[in-house]
Formats: sequence, C-alpha cells, structure tokens
Amino acid sequence: MSSPTHTHTRTRSGTQLSEEYIQDSFHSYLKSSLTQAKVERLLDADLLSSAEGDLMITGPALCLYFAALRSTTDPPSVPLPRHNKTFEPTELSAENCPLTFAPFLRVWAHTVPSIQALAPEYQHDLARIICNLEPVSSPLNPVIHGIAADLRAVAIEISQRRSFQDRYAADLQAALDSGNVPSSLAAKKASFVPPPSYEASPPSSVQSSPNTQTLSFPPLSPTYSAGPILHTHDIPPQSPSHLSPYAPRAGSGWPSRSPSPSILSPSSPAMEFIRETLYAALGDALERQPLLRGMLKQDPPRAYFAAVAYAILDVGTTSLTPEGAIVGVLGTPLTLDDCPPTLRRFMLELAAIGRQAVEIQDADDARAVKFASQGNDIPTSRMERVRQMLLEGIGCSSQRRGEEEGRRSVQGKAVAFANRINGLSLALTHLKAFRDRQGQVFEVLAGIGSL
Repeated sequence: MSSPTHTHTRTRSGTQLSEEYIQDSFHSYLKSSLTQAKVERLLDADLLSSAEGDLMITGPALCLYFAALRSTTDPPSVPLPRHNKTFEPTELSAENCPLTFAPFLRVWAHTVPSIQALAPEYQHDLARIICNLEPVSSPLNPVIHGIAADLRAVAIEISQRRSFQDRYAADLQAALDSGNVPSSLAAKKASFVPPPSYEASPPSSVQSSPNTQTLSFPPLSPTYSAGPILHTHDIPPQSPSHLSPYAPRAGSGWPSRSPSPSILSPSSPAMEFIRETLYAALGDALERQPLLRGMLKQDPPRAYFAAVAYAILDVGTTSLTPEGAIVGVLGTPLTLDDCPPTLRRFMLELAAIGRQAVEIQDADDARAVKFASQGNDIPTSRMERVRQMLLEGIGCSSQRRGEEEGRRSVQGKAVAFANRINGLSLALTHLKAFRDRQGQVFEVLAGIGSL
C-alpha cells in the first residue's frame, strides 16, 4: 500500500462527465477494492456474503481509499477506467465532475495528500480502521482517525443513493467469486437486498400538472399488523408533528413523546417500541428543520434518511434515562433487559450516542464561554456542525466553514460523531421491522412535504 510518486499532471477538462459514466467507473473500482480487501484479509467471505454490520459504508470507503493511493495529480483527481480502448484515459476532476458528485470529490480530494503522506504501515492501519479492525502500529498516528471519518462520511452519502443500492449485491458477489472455481458448490452468495424502492408516479385520484409527482409504495409485508395504515388526509395540514399516530407532547420533560393515542400496547415487542419512538421524533424534526421539508420535494429517500438520523440524535438527547433506558411513546421506559439479545447492541449504541452528545454539548458550552470572555465571536459549535451534516451531508456549508476557519480537529470528531449516528440509522432502517413501516412513513412525509 505504498504511496505513489505525486506528480503534477494536468487533468483533462472540458465537457462535464455524465453521472452514469461515473457510476459505472465507481462500481468497477468497488468490485476490485472489495476483492483486494478480501485478499488482504481486511474483509472475509462470511462478512461479504452476509452484508452485516456497516459493510455498505465500509465498501465505498475502501474504494475511496484505494482511489486516493492511485491518484497522481495535483489537485487530486480520480483516474477512471477506460470503457473504450480507443479513448484516452479520463480523470475525474473538479472541472468535469457532475454537480451531484462535486461535494464527494471535494471531501475526497482533501484527504488525498494526507493519505499519500502516511508511512506504509499507517496506510495499512487506515484501511484496517475503515474496516472496523484494530490498528497494528504503535503509537498510532492520530491523523488516521480524521481521514477515516471523512472517507466513511462520503461513503455514507454514496450508500444512500438508489443507483448504488441496486448494484451493490453484484459488487459483493464479484468479490466473493474472485479466486473461486466457477463450478464450486462452496461459493458463497451475497445476501444483500436493497431497501424498498420509492418511485415517482402520477396520482390516481387527483388531477395534477405535468410537473407534479407523488410517491408510490410497495405493498407492506403481509405479516405486519401493528396498526392501521396512515394516509396523508389523516394529517392536519397545520401540524407537521402528526407524522406518526401520536404527536410529541409540548414541553421538555419526560416523556418527550405523547403516550396516546398509539398503535403500541405495553406488551409490544421492543423493536416496535424503538421504531415507533424514533418515528414519533420525525415529526419534531420536520417541524424544527425547514430544510428537511424542502428536501422532501427534491429527494424524498434522502430526506427520510436524514430525518431518521436527526430523530436518533433527538431521542438520544431527550428520551434516555441515566441508566440507559428509552422513555418512549407510551411514557414508560424500555430497559436493556427488556430487549432481546439481537437488539441490545442497538440500544447500547443509542445510549452511547446520547452520552457522547452531552459531552460534545458541554465542550461547546465551555468553548463558547471562553470565546465570549475574551471578547471574540463565538464560533459555530461542534454540535451544530453535526446537525448540519446529518441534514446536508459531509459537503455541507457549515463543515466547509469549520475547515476554512481552522476549527476542525485532527481526529475529525464532529464528522466521526455524525458518522456514528448515520451508521445506526443505516443499521436500523435496514431491519425488516423498519422496512415494513417505511412505506407508511414515506406516504406521510410526502404529504407533509407538499404543504
């Protein structure tokens, strides 16, 4: 993993490359990156086939890491595979990058000099940290954590794209098949299944203009019977907090969600309890964040994911007891002991996010007091940058301001914390219990976004 010689090659500028071309190139490299990670034992076949953990983040982050090692230009650009041998090699640069991917390229390019400046053993440690493995070098270079946080943040953004989700299983399968005899009966199969698709379709009962779009939803699982399906006409137009069957209670004390009405009963499974508590918090997020409501009109799936991540932060900071129990929609706490073993890691992570949020807020308050006492302007707080990244992604304006004003920590703590929240959001929303309710929640979100 030694660093290449850094040269000052001029990238080919001109016509903006198409999104499809970039997507094809990315998945070509993703297959080779996953294969190389398998050869180097950073990822094993069992993990690749199960697609468990945060592999949907790890894979793209590894691809970005290997692309950084291959980059030979200044400013950094991505060498793209030739789709036709008659064409000269193409490099993805700021000059020809599609606008959709420009924030990803900017953040990636910022990491390239730091990655290439690392000693080979630290480059290997970076790859291990990306794969959630312990580093082997001692002492550890602290810069590595900040680089890994940035790469994983871009990977999270990529993993939310439907075009990526639809092709990821094939990428995993290509890595699994590498080195295997084609007829081998022992070859593993990738089990990754994309989340439900939400596509624009014309409404059946409302006359609309050519520019009007609504969402169509896949049928819910026939086994789902937790409660009635919500429709947009059930929601009062003046109250976006009525996202779920229960509205948040006014005030700041426990319980932070109204205990009634609710589709849950005191004996409801823990997964339903956690899910409905988070979905109740979505209404609060939409009410407090106009940006989310605007995002619903332009990119509903991205808005849904951002809202869930924001709800995780909200629940983690307002609905957890000191013992780590969740005070949910029924006004009663859900303790760790109440959870089945398969859900305890989610509860523990939610509690850890809540504790870390308190620590960050305390540090922000102390920093604000220090700046104010010195007569200086109070800078954007770390927690505010976290919230903005949850809503807008790694390339958001507040993150850029933090970098430009020199307040970004070497270890990228704000980015790492946003990644932690997004990682839990990805893990939860890919569980069947969440997927079964996503259609209903999307329907309600679409109705709120049109208000």
